[in-house]
Amino acid sequence: MEPETFPEELADALVGVQRLIRRRLRRDMPDPRLRGAEVELLRLVVDRPGIGISDAAKELYLAGNSVSTLVNQLSRQGYLVRETDPADRRAARLLPTPAAEARLSEWRRRRADLVRRQVARLDAADREALHAAIPALRELAVTLREEAEES
Repeated sequence: MEPETFPEELADALVGVQRLIRRRLRRDMPDPRLRGAEVELLRLVVDRPGIGISDAAKELYLAGNSVSTLVNQLSRQGYLVRETDPADRRAARLLPTPAAEARLSEWRRRRADLVRRQVARLDAADREALHAAIPALRELAVTLREEAEES
């Protein structure tokens, strides 16, 4: 791998792995099928119950109206509840339903199982390299987030 092609190759590899994981999981998950943005919003609301729509939009780097559309879809499907914020009656707080928590828990379990099986198929050196790369990948995520927040 040449230094000048490293960033593109890394980005392609990360996107490719994520896309394949999503496709494999989506295929085996029960209906209704959830799109990537819907899963991201559900994950955020489960991790931060009570988050507002505008804060969710900022966190996900989406327009507020896009998040509102996702909230409406997920509410109709029984995954989110929208409550009026007692501190600001004009704002809504998002809460996951038990169905959302169960769905995400199942998604995470299946994702971990899938990755565990595939990593086990690699040789020891590749498994070690992936394990060693985790801190650097997390730091890369932090710097990407920081740069996005600055702009």
